[in-house]
Amino acid sequence: MATTTFPLHLLFVILFSILHASFATRKLTELLPDSSDLMKYHNGPLLSGNISVNLIWYGNFNPTQKSIISDFITSLSVSTSATSPKPSVATWWKTTENYHTKSNNPTTLSLSLAKQTSDPTYSIGKSLTNDQLVKLASNHASENTVNIVLTAEDVTVTGFCSSRCGTLKSSYKVNGHDNKGKKYRFVYIWVGNSVTQCPGQCAWPFHQPIYGPQGAPLVAPNNDVGVDGMVINLASLLAATATNPFGNGYYQGDASAPLEAASACQGVYGKGAYPGYPGDLLVDGTTGASFNAYGTNGRKYLVPSLFDPLTSTCSTFV
Repeated sequence: MATTTFPLHLLFVILFSILHASFATRKLTELLPDSSDLMKYHNGPLLSGNISVNLIWYGNFNPTQKSIISDFITSLSVSTSATSPKPSVATWWKTTENYHTKSNNPTTLSLSLAKQTSDPTYSIGKSLTNDQLVKLASNHASENTVNIVLTAEDVTVTGFCSSRCGTLKSSYKVNGHDNKGKKYRFVYIWVGNSVTQCPGQCAWPFHQPIYGPQGAPLVAPNNDVGVDGMVINLASLLAATATNPFGNGYYQGDASAPLEAASACQGVYGKGAYPGYPGDLLVDGTTGASFNAYGTNGRKYLVPSLFDPLTSTCSTFV
């Protein structure tokens, strides 16, 4: 299943020394798109219908940080008028519809922000395992939800920084308290705030990378390096959720280490991108912040380029 890995610009520095190393389920060599093996549909279900997105805040997040991410989720489904700022997050998200269009069984998908729960007291500690992530994600889970676990900057998670910045997974749950109900599969996402642990790996281009060209980092659009980095990783994983929720939808390469809608365009945010350079972006004239999409409530975001299955290219809006 999907795991957000480190940006493409880091790979060229380390490929020759660790070609067989693995970042979670993805090998470094498999992060480089191969034009001879483009995105393929593997006949599995895509995320469809009216889906509720639940946010699970684990650890200490302030109200501003919460609003940055909740506004991003809301921005995915906001209808844009002729007077709305463009390009928008909603326009970016529409690229995922092309996967439904091209599938053998085209369906529709609508996301809406639903419940938000907070655990500021770190009820199960500050060092989480994969099993604990599943436990957190199972709260309010159903067949028609995507639960997103967001961990604060002082929470460590198995594999965080050493192999991943976030993960898309699925698990099973029984509908009923007596374990005799219907067993169903739900998808969930985990993303961590990397600002104190590994911003050079999981918050680029808002922080200097630990490897590769050391150009000045970009100014984060919401003035929060950690949370703006979380938005990038969350956006990538949401796109994978829509197009490959259970590992048998759209992906490129090996099923155990797939390239998906966003990871197939790793490190690309605007036109002219190349390793170490995210591309030509919009810049806020007042703050100097770089972004490529407008959201609700006056928000600005940097979102990853998505692979468009209709054109077989990485779609950029700026």
